[in-house]
Amino acid sequence: MTQQTGAKALLETMMNYGVQYVFGIPGAKVDLLFEEMEQSQDPRVPKLIVARHEQNAAFMAGAVGRLTGKPGVVVVTSGPGVANLATGLVTATSEGDPVIALGGQVQRDDLSRLTHQSIPNQGILAPVTKQSIEVEDPNNLSEAFANAYQTAVSAKSGAVFISLPQDVVNGSTIRPVMQHNLAVAQGVPAKERLQQFADRIHQAKLPVILAGMRASDEPTTSALRTFLKKVPVPVVETFQGAGVISHELEQLYFGRVGLFRNQTGDILLKRSDLVITIGYDPIEYEARNWNKNRAGAIINLDSVAPELSQDYQPDMVLQGDLADTLTELTDLFSEQYTMKDSTKEKLAAIKAEFDQSDLPPHASSEKRAEVHPLAVVQALQKHVDDSMYVTVDVGSHYIWMARHFRSYEPRHLLFSNGMQTLGVALPWAISASLLHPDHQIVSVAGDGGFLFSGQELETAVRLQANIVQLVWVDGYYDMVRFQEQSKYGHEAGVAFGPVDFVKYAESFGAHGLRVDQDHDLDSILDQAFQTAGPVIVEIPVDYSHNHELNENLLTDQFN
Repeated sequence: MTQQTGAKALLETMMNYGVQYVFGIPGAKVDLLFEEMEQSQDPRVPKLIVARHEQNAAFMAGAVGRLTGKPGVVVVTSGPGVANLATGLVTATSEGDPVIALGGQVQRDDLSRLTHQSIPNQGILAPVTKQSIEVEDPNNLSEAFANAYQTAVSAKSGAVFISLPQDVVNGSTIRPVMQHNLAVAQGVPAKERLQQFADRIHQAKLPVILAGMRASDEPTTSALRTFLKKVPVPVVETFQGAGVISHELEQLYFGRVGLFRNQTGDILLKRSDLVITIGYDPIEYEARNWNKNRAGAIINLDSVAPELSQDYQPDMVLQGDLADTLTELTDLFSEQYTMKDSTKEKLAAIKAEFDQSDLPPHASSEKRAEVHPLAVVQALQKHVDDSMYVTVDVGSHYIWMARHFRSYEPRHLLFSNGMQTLGVALPWAISASLLHPDHQIVSVAGDGGFLFSGQELETAVRLQANIVQLVWVDGYYDMVRFQEQSKYGHEAGVAFGPVDFVKYAESFGAHGLRVDQDHDLDSILDQAFQTAGPVIVEIPVDYSHNHELNENLLTDQFN
């Protein structure tokens, strides 16, 4: 074939693999690749999204991976550009989001010299990725991308890094580029093992499903919902399993578990004589929390082998395609499954108490600016329909949202619950808006975490993204603060100064709104959701009840 640059071969491979967006920041070592993207007339060329920080570009790529199941792509230059990828890539890898990261490197004959921006790319990012390689020949670029794609999407999904020496990107290649290969298919466990699985459910007094991150892709969620219509057992979600339960099946929803062992779901898991984990990853909520002092059995159903520990030793492990396995399992139930009436009565009482916990306390007659977290969650719930995407940052607000905000579609409510990474919400929202431009996107952050990536508000304005960004304001890194107070009786190193988020928004060309004594939350949210483009809503929040988040223990009604 005709000679072409390594950059051109790499771009053509991306197009063959259907890459829609490339996020990044340019630099001399990768500028030819940026030139190729910007100057290409091919209608398949990915849209280049220039970010304001490499870490945020990696977050954006991670969100594409989570929302589509296909790798998001991020491209950065050498030196600090590559080093700044680390947080975004470890978040993607730990939380199962496929990403391909391309990082510039000095030319090959400078690799062992102390030259400008020469750092060991491959070694630095190897611990935070599924695979980290450095390409030594332009002819290998297309193959490297194809293999990175396959590695990124294979279970457990995660990030792959490719280091690109400048002379490799700029060099000539004569090999044809790779075509998009089919995904590696997984099978279904043996029929007799599935029958043993079904028999265990029939024999159990209180089977409970713990739905994890890998249960929340669309095919698995669909198969799980079909299974639950025939085998209606209670379901507990992890934070990343949010949305697997539909409106139709809400009577089976018993909340989410994560962080502190004091939720309704924790009670059910403790008392269950058969916990069925589906797509569960221990990084979401360690088994030493929910499996503590349990006597019941565990069946592990997943696309990857489980990590075994003293706290997690399943009685049965079934590995294979989750959706296909659940479909086969459903077919083994010839009749509608039902639990004992006494068990259903106890579950109904717990469910009623759980639903009641979502209600905010009665507002004081005194007119106050601060809003109770449950009032914020309730008001937001009224403004969000099932088709909308809600991204949540890390902080005290994230605990309130994870426990009380209802979501009925998979991967429409996004949390970072593996790394608990500050700053993800706005970059994730930007990606969601690119993928779903006709939907309003909601981003929720605290006044601490928002400024970890707040500079991307300019990116959102530039893209005319319809994002409603809530900022819960209290002046502290409060998720740390209330836990310090609980442990030590006082706090340290958690306070910071005020920011006028309305002026901040306006300085970027966005809209800024504030909840105060003269502007109530509902009317401000009405205005925000009727406004085109990015909107920041500043909400003073009353965190005086946060100490209850890690203290309250629900009544164990199965004792």
